[in-house]
Amino acid sequence: MPRSNKTAPSSKPPAPSTHPVKAPKAIASTQSLSSFVKSICDVMRRSNCASALQYVPELTWILFLRILDAQEAREAEQAEVQGADFSPALRRPYRWQDWAAPWSDKAGHPKTSDGKVQGWKRQELFAAGDGRLFDFINKALLPHLHALDVDVRSGLPNPAASPKQRIMGRIMTAVERVRVDDEANLRDILDRVHEISIDHIDDTHFFTLSQVYEDLLLKMGEKNSDGGQFFTPREVIRAMVHTVNPSLGQTVYDPCCGTGGFLAVAYEHMARSLGNAAAATHIEQLKHDTFFGREKENLVLPIALANLVLHGIDQPNLWHGNSLTRRATYAELFRHAPAQFDVILTNPPFGGKEGKDAQKNFAFETSSTQVLFVQDILSELAPDGTCAIVLDEGLLFRTNENAFVETKRKLTDECDLWAIVSLPGGVFSTAGAGVKTNLLFFTKGKKTEHIWYYDLSWVKVGKKTPLTLAHFGFGKHGEVLADDALPAILTADWLADEENTGKPFPSYARMLQHRGQPDGASRYSWMVDFAARRAKARGDTQPLLDKAADIKAAVVELKEDLKRLKRDKADKERIEALEADIREREKAARGLETEAAAIDAVVFDLKAVNPNAVMIVDERTPAEIIESIAVQGRIVADALARLSALMTAESEAPS
Repeated sequence: MPRSNKTAPSSKPPAPSTHPVKAPKAIASTQSLSSFVKSICDVMRRSNCASALQYVPELTWILFLRILDAQEAREAEQAEVQGADFSPALRRPYRWQDWAAPWSDKAGHPKTSDGKVQGWKRQELFAAGDGRLFDFINKALLPHLHALDVDVRSGLPNPAASPKQRIMGRIMTAVERVRVDDEANLRDILDRVHEISIDHIDDTHFFTLSQVYEDLLLKMGEKNSDGGQFFTPREVIRAMVHTVNPSLGQTVYDPCCGTGGFLAVAYEHMARSLGNAAAATHIEQLKHDTFFGREKENLVLPIALANLVLHGIDQPNLWHGNSLTRRATYAELFRHAPAQFDVILTNPPFGGKEGKDAQKNFAFETSSTQVLFVQDILSELAPDGTCAIVLDEGLLFRTNENAFVETKRKLTDECDLWAIVSLPGGVFSTAGAGVKTNLLFFTKGKKTEHIWYYDLSWVKVGKKTPLTLAHFGFGKHGEVLADDALPAILTADWLADEENTGKPFPSYARMLQHRGQPDGASRYSWMVDFAARRAKARGDTQPLLDKAADIKAAVVELKEDLKRLKRDKADKERIEALEADIREREKAARGLETEAAAIDAVVFDLKAVNPNAVMIVDERTPAEIIESIAVQGRIVADALARLSALMTAESEAPS
C-alpha cells in the first residue's frame, strides 16, 4: 500500500508568504554546484529518501522539470525574436513556473509567460491548507505528465505527442507519487532547485550540471547498493571513446545503456570535435539522429533520459525493454533507429543470468548475460562498424562451455578483434563490483589475424585511488600525455630501471598509435598472432579428427555386419562380442573428437598473459631466508623491549 505523505497538523490555513525570493544562484564551479546539489539531497535524506537509489530518482524528475521550464522559456524568447511560432510541451498550471517556483507579492517578482505572477499555483495551494501541494502533484500533475505519451484509455502511445512530450512522459513513468513525505521539506527542495538557473551554469549544454548529476549516479553504485550494475566508471568510458574516436555521421548505440554514460561521453567527445563554429545542421544531427540505446529497468530508464538531456542530447532515442528477449515496454522513442549501428559502446551486466525466453533468440544458448549480449552485438554492428565493450575475465578465458567458445569463434571469424586491454581488479570497486575486467575493441567485416594486448592489471587501484584517464595516458580531450603528466604510480618502476633512461614511457595512449607494428611492443604491450594460433590448432587436431573419422567408417561397416548376423540369427556370444567392439570403437572416436575439441577450444582463451612482465625472483638460499627472518624477529623483539621499558617508566613516575 502506498505510503501517505505527511503534513503538519494545522487548525487554520497558513498565512500567505511574502518573503522575498532569492535570485537564481550563480554557479562559479562544478564544486560549488556539487555542494549546492548535495544540500538538496540532504533535505531529501531526512524526508523518506535515505539512500541514493531513492533520492536520485526523486531529484531526477524535479530537476528535469526545472530545466525543461528554463529551456522552454529560452526557446519561446528565441521564437518571438525570430517571429516564429512556439508550442510549449506544458501549459499552465503544470509548468514549473506555475506550481513549483516560489511566489512573492513584492514588486518586480518574475511573471509567467502568460502574465501571472510566478508561483501563483503554488501560493494558491499553500493558502488552501496543508497537503494541497501533495494532492496537486499526486492527483493532477503526475497523471497529466503520464498521459503526455500514453493514451490513458487504451494504454497505447499517444500519436499526437511531440518528441519532447514523449521524453517527458518516459522520465515521469516511474514516478507514481512524491516520495518526499513532508510538505515543508518539499517546498524547501523546490526553492533550492529553483535557484539553479541554466543562465548561471556553463553554457555548453549544462555541462557543469551534468557532471554533478554524474556524481550522484556514482553514489547509486557505491558499496552495498544495487545501483552499481548501471554505472561504469566514467574515466574508463572516456578511454574507450578516445580509442574508438566516433565522428559525425556515425550512429552510436548501447544495448544496455544503464544511466546513459557511454552515450553521454560519446556526445561530449563528438560535440567537442565539431568545435564552437559547428553548423546548425550538424548540431541537429548530433542531438537527434546519432545516439541510440536500450534499457530494461523501470527505475533506470528515466534517469538515463534525464542524464542525456542534461548533457545536451535533446531527443534521446532510447528503447525501454529487454534487449535479449526482444520484448519492448515502450518503443516510440526508438522508432527511427537503424537496424545496425556504426559504433557500439557498452558494458553488459557482470554475472547476469538469463532464462530460456532470452536464450532461444540466439544461436549459442547459455544463461550467461554477457555471452548473449556479445552475440546480440555481432548482429547489430554494421559492416565496418566498431565496438568497444567491457567484459569480465571469465568470458575471455573460459573454454569449458560450448556457447562461450562458439561465441568467441563467431566474434573472431566475423570481426577483427584488434585490441584487448587488461584492467586492474579494483576498477569497478567504486561501482559495487570487484570483478576483474578487460576492454575489447573489434571492427566488423574482417577475420581476426592479430590481437594487440595492453596490460594495466598491475596498477593498484581502489575506491580511494580509482583508475583515471591519465593511467591510460590520455589527456582530457584524448591527447597523448607527456611523461611528466602521468601518475607517479604508473611510471615509478619504469623510471627506476636504468635501461629506460631517456626513453618515453610506453603508455596505452602512446602505444596504441603503433599497434600492429614492431614499435607497438613494450614491457606492457604485445602482439598475439591469432591466425598462427588457429593454424597450429588445426594442424594438431586434424590427425585426431582423421583417426576418429577412420574409426567411424569402420564402425559403419561393423554395424552392417551386426545387422547381417542378427538377420542370420548367428550365435549370441558372437553378436555380443561385435556389439562390445562397436561400443569401444565409438568411445575411442568420441575420445579423439573430445581431445581435438579441447585443443581447438584453447585457441579461444583470450585472457591477457603478459610475456614481457618483469618478474622479481627471490634468489636467496633457504639458509639466507631463515637468517633474514631471524634478523627481522630480533628487530621486532628490540622494539617491543624498548616500548615495554617506556611504559614501565611512565607507570612508575610520580604523578
